[in-house]
Amino acid sequence: MQRKKNDQPKPRLPTVDEFLVFIPRRLDFEWITKEDGLVTMKVPKFKSNFGKSFCKILRKENTFDANLDKLGSIVWKNCDGVNTVKQILEILKTDFPDQKNIDHRLFSYLQQMKNLGYLTY
Repeated sequence: MQRKKNDQPKPRLPTVDEFLVFIPRRLDFEWITKEDGLVTMKVPKFKSNFGKSFCKILRKENTFDANLDKLGSIVWKNCDGVNTVKQILEILKTDFPDQKNIDHRLFSYLQQMKNLGYLTY
């Protein structure tokens, strides 16, 4: 099967060593840390003007609360544009010493948050 001229090759995924030096930075979302230390983010339901207008017509908020678990809260707080993925991983290993595959969980979580448009590297 031939590729069309407009088809771009898929970007290569970073190696583990490359990923560990990435510096994740949360994007501009309103968020709070609750008394229990967990993070709640305000996430927009719609980015388009149509969606925003639809919410106004229905007199509904254009945001929803995303409640992060303990691991997610620690990661979110440390995605400050200063810490590397490796530094965040070391924090998680300290806070969750018995957790298996914590590195895989972190990598998956960061990729999910990036794909959702919540953070960048």
